[in-house]
Amino acid sequence: MDFTFPSGLGLDRLPDFAIAIAIGLLIGLERERVPSARAGVRTFALVGMLGTVAALISERAESPWFLAAGLAIVGAMMIASYLRNPDAEDPGTTTVVALMLTYALGAMVWSGYPRIAIMLAIASTALLYFKTELRGISHGLNRTDLVSILQFAVLSFIILPLLPDRNYGPFDALNPYQIWLMVVLIAGVSLTGYLALRIVGERYGAPLLGVLGGLVSSTATSVVYAKHGRTRPEAAHLAVVVILLANMVLLVRLAVLAAVAAPGALPALAPMLVAGLVFGLTGVALSWRQLASGGPAPQQDVTNPTELRTALSFGALYALVLFLSAWLSSVAGAKGLYAVAVVSGLTDMDAIALSSLRLFALERLTAAEATRAIGFAVLSNMAFKTGLVFVLGGTALGFRVLRGMGLAAAGVATALALL
Repeated sequence: MDFTFPSGLGLDRLPDFAIAIAIGLLIGLERERVPSARAGVRTFALVGMLGTVAALISERAESPWFLAAGLAIVGAMMIASYLRNPDAEDPGTTTVVALMLTYALGAMVWSGYPRIAIMLAIASTALLYFKTELRGISHGLNRTDLVSILQFAVLSFIILPLLPDRNYGPFDALNPYQIWLMVVLIAGVSLTGYLALRIVGERYGAPLLGVLGGLVSSTATSVVYAKHGRTRPEAAHLAVVVILLANMVLLVRLAVLAAVAAPGALPALAPMLVAGLVFGLTGVALSWRQLASGGPAPQQDVTNPTELRTALSFGALYALVLFLSAWLSSVAGAKGLYAVAVVSGLTDMDAIALSSLRLFALERLTAAEATRAIGFAVLSNMAFKTGLVFVLGGTALGFRVLRGMGLAAAGVATALALL
């Protein structure tokens, strides 16, 4: 008896069927936990393998109709099951879609995309499993938050693709696409912190308040908690920890921006950011030891970072700082850029940081010069915020913040000196 397989249909394809079954088992295990689901582990595993078999037959027959018919049969079978015995609490749409997806993933495995199919299966299982958490998040968002997400989608997927990716103006410094890409980057980072702050509120204490506040706006966080520390002296230590953490997150934020905008600058930039972060966290630890509950933390009235007016304002500021940096760097050398960094860093770190990174990407600056410019802006920014705390929070709170900010600034300054 001859057991020779036809060409292209040998035992080397058996792992595809094993992967399809494993995908079905993974998704089926989650559905098995749902009492109202009409399909469990075995059904999902069989449907995963059915998708692979249907893809095989369609390939050999050179007709996609076998694959399409199989998907239609699977969907009709599950819909009929729920129509025959309807469940008032579970209409079954999720299970029907999950089963059809399992079939499609099995077909993907045979079509040569096993890794993508496995990743999608894991992501799908996570979506099914975390139903309660996802529902809680959606209920925690209001209409304004949903509008923010839509606005970010407009900034990213409608406006950005329409802009020309060409250099304009003196020194070829202004590129509309690159400028708006930086707007999208900043809006995305800020929106993440904004939504997280809206969802978790003040339930998880000072660490998360400081981290999320730093993602949204370290300046706004410093202002809010400086005032809070002044009006509620018993909450002064909480205010200090939140302010310091928000400003330490700024250093992490700069590292993320550099990794996206100009990865080549990271080797020179990272030591300065790490030094500032380590020294600054030492200051946070010293204040943490004295932290005690000071009553409820204040609500932060932060600006929606995806509003078109906010995005346009940052885009205009970024373009202006980029032009001034390129011009002064050309006219006065690195010293001109450093002057812009000190002035710009007083109010906005993102614009000067991204401008310096952009000039580095254009080979107008060396990595060391870009790092120095960002370092001077960081020192200027920390000095400005410390002054804000003194003015808004009083002398006692100001000196507590000065200790942590001073340590972080010492770390940054030391790294700059060594650079």
